[in-house]
Amino acid sequence: MLLDTSGLLCCFDRTDARHGDAEALFYSAPRLVTHGCVLAEFVPLCDIRGLPRPRALDFVRDLMDNPDVEVLWVGESLHRSALALLRERLDKDYSLCDAVSFLVMRRRGITQALTTDRHFEQEGFVRLLPP
Repeated sequence: MLLDTSGLLCCFDRTDARHGDAEALFYSAPRLVTHGCVLAEFVPLCDIRGLPRPRALDFVRDLMDNPDVEVLWVGESLHRSALALLRERLDKDYSLCDAVSFLVMRRRGITQALTTDRHFEQEGFVRLLPP
């Protein structure tokens, strides 16, 4: 399962209506994968939502230190491939982070994402949380 920014936010924010479902999915997944762009988006998203920054930073650190979570770091090649995907999908409003996620999922054979983002469904993946 790919861990997307919005899904991680549902895990982090105990007041989110999807928190329980997100945690259950996280802890029951046989495989957890995310990438540096997701982690880079997470703290500013928490800031925008008024969630405590120190807790958000600790959450990201704990994800990075979790041996059950594979964190991929985006190098130049993947970044360029994600930009190319965005150019192929000019009719969509995908973010660069989304494009990286789609490529990682395809390359790793991952079909499900812990996300609320409809863009994953538009690319043929399974969104595990409601919007």
